Amino acid sequence: MLFNSYAFLFGFLPVVLVGFYLTAAVSRTGAAAWLGLASLFFYGWWSWAALPLLIGSIVVNYAFGRMIVGPGGGSRRRTLLTLALGINLATLGFFKYSNFFLQTVNSVAGDAIGQVEPLNIVLPIGISFYTFTQIAFLVDCYQGKVKEARFVHYLLFVSYFPHLIAGPVLHHAQMMPQFANPQTYLPSASRFAAGIALFAIGLAKKLLIADPNGIVADRIYANPGAPDFFRAWNGTLSYAFQIYFDFSGYSDMALGLSLLFGIRLPINFDSPYRAGSIIDFWRRWHISLSTFLRDYLYVPLGGNRRGSVRRYANLMITMVLGGLWHGASWTFVVWGTLHGLYLVINHLWRLLRGPSNRVGRVERGAGWLLTFLAVCFAWVFFRADSFADATQILRGMVGLNGLGWGSKRTHGWLYIAAALALVALPWNSNFIAGRIERWRVGRRAFAAIWGLMTGALLMFSVMRIAGSGSPQFLYFQF
Repeated sequence: MLFNSYAFLFGFLPVVLVGFYLTAAVSRTGAAAWLGLASLFFYGWWSWAALPLLIGSIVVNYAFGRMIVGPGGGSRRRTLLTLALGINLATLGFFKYSNFFLQTVNSVAGDAIGQVEPLNIVLPIGISFYTFTQIAFLVDCYQGKVKEARFVHYLLFVSYFPHLIAGPVLHHAQMMPQFANPQTYLPSASRFAAGIALFAIGLAKKLLIADPNGIVADRIYANPGAPDFFRAWNGTLSYAFQIYFDFSGYSDMALGLSLLFGIRLPINFDSPYRAGSIIDFWRRWHISLSTFLRDYLYVPLGGNRRGSVRRYANLMITMVLGGLWHGASWTFVVWGTLHGLYLVINHLWRLLRGPSNRVGRVERGAGWLLTFLAVCFAWVFFRADSFADATQILRGMVGLNGLGWGSKRTHGWLYIAAALALVALPWNSNFIAGRIERWRVGRRAFAAIWGLMTGALLMFSVMRIAGSGSPQFLYFQF
């Protein structure tokens, strides 16, 4: 069930929302249970066959968490944590990386040992997100940071439908106190206004900006051949804005939906294409995943505590594994490796440049342009179906396949221009939602304007669904 579908908009959401507040009037625990069960139904709508894996993962990890925080010595707790992490990583590895491993073995071995047939495995949707969420929970149990013990809240924490399929990766400390807070279960006009506005903005980003750019990108990347300069950049910029507004739209919709239920999800997307450096980009793009990789991989590896060489090695390891998290393909490994190299170069530049509080306008502009171009070059490997396709696209982007001045080029530059204009706006949806939620009685004109704009966005988006439908969100595949 997609957020951008009639089944969700006019069936699932209103039923679950009304049921949540009606149940909350009688029992807050009952309301949390209702929302948790509704979230399982939401997941099962995609595949009932994958639902037992999710439920089993929740039950097993909750049991391990309770045992880890229970009585016993440090060696017992370490053993339990190691076993629990092993089960989670083995499950994720089996479903997500088995075929990748077998294909790599076949490619390296050739006919020396015979070809191993790939396994017929369907990747359970959202498995990377709910696995990482629970790994963080288990580590925090071991470190004594977990206080909440109610199973119904843990079930809701993991399965909560606004984040379950494509993030953000949640931390128990961000969510459990909200489930226990009585104010969460009381309807709020300001939260409803901000939530509906955020959802409308996100839906419009997906349907009106991301999807049209995606049509152009798919047309070029599906059969790139030897694209000329303009065709290569047309496809790459289209994809760059497709994934930007697709993921930004999902993030806005997830935050907006959650506000309708009185729950605040962490901001996961903060205008990353306005970043002036790669370091800044990763503080803005997929913030929850960046935080997870930092806290549960980079820091345990040693972080920056063991000298510069070890620091840069830890950065590379973290980003390569981050790339592999996105997809079981060597193209994703290359994408992660590129971003690791970008980060190392960025840190070295800051070291050579020294501390400076004064950055000129020209330097800021150059930093933004260099960052954006570097991100776009890396997106080629993220999107391309093979190294051969990626190589041809990159050759075209640097002009080695000709400029193509006289050729009939793919349309789509207007969509790119519209997307770039929106990226350049000085305020984003997080800022807008915050302003809306701080409405006061004296700001009726402001409320009326945003009400009309929200209604218009919803109307155009719903018309778009009726006209041609909409594909699923890109991050569903990860």
